[in-house]
Amino acid sequence: MAPTELRVTSEGSLIRVLLRSEPMGAVAQHQYLVQSEELDRLNIAFDVAPNPIWVTGENGELVWSNTSFEALSLNAHPERGTPALNSVQNVDGKQPKNSRMQIEQSDGSSRWFEITSRRTQHGTMHFATDIDTLIEAELAQRNFVQTLAKTFAHLPIGLAVFDRERRLVLFNPALVDLTRLPMDFLSARPNLLSFFDHMRENRMMPEPKNYATWREQLTDVITAARDDRYCETWSLASGLTYKITGRPHPDGAVAFLLEDISAEISLTRRFRSELELSQSVIDCLPDAVAVFSRLGVLTFCNAAYRQFWECDPDGAFNETTIADATEVWQRACDASEIWPQMRDYVLTLQDRTAWHEPLRLQDGREVLCHVEPVSAGATMVRFAFVESRRNEHGLTVSKQRAVGG
Repeated sequence: MAPTELRVTSEGSLIRVLLRSEPMGAVAQHQYLVQSEELDRLNIAFDVAPNPIWVTGENGELVWSNTSFEALSLNAHPERGTPALNSVQNVDGKQPKNSRMQIEQSDGSSRWFEITSRRTQHGTMHFATDIDTLIEAELAQRNFVQTLAKTFAHLPIGLAVFDRERRLVLFNPALVDLTRLPMDFLSARPNLLSFFDHMRENRMMPEPKNYATWREQLTDVITAARDDRYCETWSLASGLTYKITGRPHPDGAVAFLLEDISAEISLTRRFRSELELSQSVIDCLPDAVAVFSRLGVLTFCNAAYRQFWECDPDGAFNETTIADATEVWQRACDASEIWPQMRDYVLTLQDRTAWHEPLRLQDGREVLCHVEPVSAGATMVRFAFVESRRNEHGLTVSKQRAVGG
């Protein structure tokens, strides 16, 4: 720009202002036009920018703002005064500063902005970006996590979730009860190794034969959990039995579920013991005994039955039904009309009464077949040999004898 002189003089009641400048050359005129055009473009860009932009002075006073800032100021809640964007503190250093701010609107709604402030030679420039969608997503995530936390709080199964860095990020109260780990230890976000180390110290996991090797193999455990293949049953020295399962979670996280199955294991063992006792008792019976369910499937048979009919239903590939059993019995006996009746009796759901029928084996021996209902709609079929002899009057007397005798 050419040197310019400004002269102000007083002439009585008048003030004369004289502005004198040398004519601009071609280069200066070109630079002026270019700068004017660039300034117009910048003004238009700031005016049409969808996000608020403003400049504050040294004392925080508003120096300049764009159209979006002014529109936001007009829509601000009247009881709130000027928008809170004005109160953003200036930046002292050269590094930009980020902050979040909520602006109340006159219609009762609110808007959230991410504000980036940067210090320049003309003041502090502030750039606001609308983050309403981000805030809604964070709120939804927070509510979801709170909902999960409330759900897991009442879950009897212990839950421990480790992130991709293998730090504990989520656990429920059941985990504290099952592992007996201190709450402050779990809240400090221990890593996976520390978690299992403390469980071992509390004797809440089986003692490995070589714990150092087991720790090295923990990588394989994590890999198995990430592939949904990790499931173990821990029998503790205290008599408790835990089932621990590994499950993969998004973003490389891993969840471990710890369940106390002591009651289930005890019930299973007691049930197995009762089954073995029942089998021992029924094996002591001299008669051949077979029990069929209401669906006609063989559920029990004793040693005398296996010996008498020369079969082993427990070793068969398929289940033995009443049809299969009567087919074996029918081949070993003379012709009789009771087999269809017996099959219908076993499969009927109506009230039934016990009955018996004599049978003759193909080798001439007589057998008495007893058929009677038992609990749960099941049916017991019992076979006993019949011995014949003549009394002192010359009459034939039949006497039942055990088939195993």
